Amino acid sequence: MAAANKRTLSGIEDMRDRKAKVIKDSGEKRHIAALILARGGSKGIPLKNIKMLAGVPLIGWVLRAAVDSKQFDSVWVSTDHDDIEKVAKAWGAQVHRRSPEVSKDSSSSLDTIQEFARLNPEVEVICHIQATSPCLHPFHLKEALEMITKQGFTSVFSVVRRHHFRWQEVKKGGSLATQPLNLDPCNRPRRQDWDGELCENGSFYIYTRATIERGLQGGKWAYYEMLPEYSVDIDVDIDWPVAEQRVLRFGYFGLDKPEVVRLLLCNVSGCLTDGRVLISVSGEEMVSVNTRDTMGIRMLQREGVEVQIQNTHTAERGGGGTDIEHTHCRERGWRYRYCNDAPDVDCLNLAGLSAVPRDAPVVAINVAKYSCHNAAGLGAVREFSEHILLLKKKAKSQMEQDRIHRNTF
Repeated sequence: MAAANKRTLSGIEDMRDRKAKVIKDSGEKRHIAALILARGGSKGIPLKNIKMLAGVPLIGWVLRAAVDSKQFDSVWVSTDHDDIEKVAKAWGAQVHRRSPEVSKDSSSSLDTIQEFARLNPEVEVICHIQATSPCLHPFHLKEALEMITKQGFTSVFSVVRRHHFRWQEVKKGGSLATQPLNLDPCNRPRRQDWDGELCENGSFYIYTRATIERGLQGGKWAYYEMLPEYSVDIDVDIDWPVAEQRVLRFGYFGLDKPEVVRLLLCNVSGCLTDGRVLISVSGEEMVSVNTRDTMGIRMLQREGVEVQIQNTHTAERGGGGTDIEHTHCRERGWRYRYCNDAPDVDCLNLAGLSAVPRDAPVVAINVAKYSCHNAAGLGAVREFSEHILLLKKKAKSQMEQDRIHRNTF
């Protein structure tokens, strides 16, 4: 049985190789794939790749940038874990279910990438994106890929400029004195007088198929320099809060322009409340709403955002519902923005900006653009309101900066 399976796999690989050769010989456009490696056995931070960072699964930040860049014929996540697979698919990626041989603690990135390349012979260029680099933007990928497709390089990797003075390490108990590695202590340069050094920031590595067969870098190689604000890497727990603050300021939040958010549609049950309905002795139904959430709604209204509250419980009894809000948006030419629960997963998928409370069903969390730290009825709506206003402020600041640049030249 094992021998038969091996022959079958070998036959499939032979067919793929022949197909890839035909495509290459015909001069057709090369297949460019984005590949994110996301093993489930992270030692530093358990399931780090899908842990929430600023309301988004860590891997979601780079998947959003890869998909929105529109540079790739396919976007893949290589994983050995069911939960990571679900999140990857929810964010628009295909899944390469890696083999046990390349899922060990001792397995290297090269092992996994070579396995992916072997099983997908139609792929001619692979952009290996690190899931731990949440400040990656589509323009980074576009500009770096053009170095491969237009300038003829076979290997391109991202770097950041650092201004660190380095010294030789002295092992404990050693008798040698440390020595400077990149400076003259008697003539220490000022930062503005020193260009610094280029260091890999681990954001992405791009290579052609021929390069992969030899290693991760080789042939005609080049670096792509990223600014320090975009060079964020997460390895251990202490990196997390710093990365969260950085991504809120410099992260990529999608193609939609947050300054044009005009309408928030929000469920009462499961968002403004914890889902419970209190019934009095006389049969009257009552719910409890957190004042922090109502304040968040007023904050949005003061900024010109219309807020409509949907009572799902009433809608289920024939009192209207989602279809009314769809019509309301279409008549005004608006895209849908929701803060809803599991029954509205389709709506969350349509939304330009969507959110769910912390205690929402997993199926809703996986598709939402933002997952709140707070639970339903305990400040989730206030948190999402502040997130919207932060994005609007960021967008307005960028528009003003662009206006200054245009007027300068």
